[in-house]
Amino acid sequence: MRIVVATGNKDKLREFKEILKDLGSEIISSGELGIKLVAEENGDTFEENAYIKARECFDKLEDKKNTVVVADDSGLCVDYLDGKPGIMSARYMGYDTSYTIKNQSIIDALKDAKADERGAGFVCSICAILENGEAIYTKGVMRGEIAREISGANGFGYDPILYLPEYGKTSATISDEEKNKISHRGQALRALEKILKENL
Repeated sequence: MRIVVATGNKDKLREFKEILKDLGSEIISSGELGIKLVAEENGDTFEENAYIKARECFDKLEDKKNTVVVADDSGLCVDYLDGKPGIMSARYMGYDTSYTIKNQSIIDALKDAKADERGAGFVCSICAILENGEAIYTKGVMRGEIAREISGANGFGYDPILYLPEYGKTSATISDEEKNKISHRGQALRALEKILKENL
């Protein structure tokens, strides 16, 4: 079985490969196949945006035999900000704005938040399209709270500001192995792995 990940994000692809390695499948990105994804992620939910990316990639594949196309949409949902940036996480403050600036902006927005108001979580929805065109979905959530300062260089995106009380550090400070065990994407991918093993 070949798994095609509809993404141009090398960090995401690395996580997919690490977590799904037990499937023994070839795992490659859409970009490695020369597929350029251009569809607008204009869904109202993480699930809808994941489907939009997966469907575009699936439709552009020349050879769909023994292939599963997988896409995810994920983001940071901050309780104090009514769930924002949410599905706009990648576009928050503009695609070209660095995550250092984005992360500091969120910390600044919570400067008056009390300790019990700093709850937040990463959400990941995955859509997998099987070779017959059927779409299946999985989801994962990793809860924590917004840190009071940016910390850590591991991970990417908003990892440096999601503080994980059980570890006493941010998501950007724990090891890749620790993160994959508890992360939103890890949860969603392990659920997908189970479905693929049972049905394929």
